[in-house]
Amino acid sequence: MAPVVQPTHPQLAVSAAIFRDGEVLLVRRARSPAKGFYSLPGGRVEFGESLHQALAREVDEETGLRIEIVGLAGWREVLPATAGAGHYLIISFAARWAAGEPALNDELDDYRWIAPDTLASLGDLKLTGGLEEVIQSAHRLIGP
Repeated sequence: MAPVVQPTHPQLAVSAAIFRDGEVLLVRRARSPAKGFYSLPGGRVEFGESLHQALAREVDEETGLRIEIVGLAGWREVLPATAGAGHYLIISFAARWAAGEPALNDELDDYRWIAPDTLASLGDLKLTGGLEEVIQSAHRLIGP
């Protein structure tokens, strides 16, 4: 497999903190960037796509789920830490599960529904940077 060549400009991406029955969906990345880390489903915004369109498409492609987008939960910037690494601006949204069961594509290799208040006690899971803060913000938007 050839190495991924990163663009020389920042990439816009979206992610979804999807809540169902009081739990949030975490997915584990099967390849770089973030291989082996749990994060939120999502990906790059394509030219001409709105953020909401991109989010619905990416969640469907990665998990097969349908969602109801509630609102903006936060953002995170990932700067290139090494030569050849990517620069990403990730816009994260709070969402409610609407339909489907997780059916992961080849970009992901595991998923878990987790109660947001147990994230701090999941020391054995590798989480992407800033994930806990985004999930807490999204949880406040979703409400009880």
